[in-house]
Amino acid sequence: MNTLRNKVQLIGHVGSAPEIVTMESGKKLAKFSIATNENYKNNKGEKVTDTQWHNVIAWGKTAELIENYVPKGKEIGVEGKLTSRSYEDKDGIKRYITEVVCNEVLLLGK
Repeated sequence: MNTLRNKVQLIGHVGSAPEIVTMESGKKLAKFSIATNENYKNNKGEKVTDTQWHNVIAWGKTAELIENYVPKGKEIGVEGKLTSRSYEDKDGIKRYITEVVCNEVLLLGK
């Protein structure tokens, strides 16, 4: 059961072109978001689509794969772990963010 701890699997569409950062060491970092949709019918019988946005980061070879093959709008599957961190924005306000640290990506769709 230890392999199931803090494991995230999502399938969705990339919201914008991934941001690629090359570190001083040469290691690459990819930052992007994906949208997942859930469809259901409300109590009036109307179809409702609920879209959730997820922040995703990837390092190394996974980031290189994303840089070369994952444009905006591409449907992908990601697997990784959920992490939370804090940072200070340009105004000195402490912000919190939750991200999926992707260790595997699956290219889907067209």
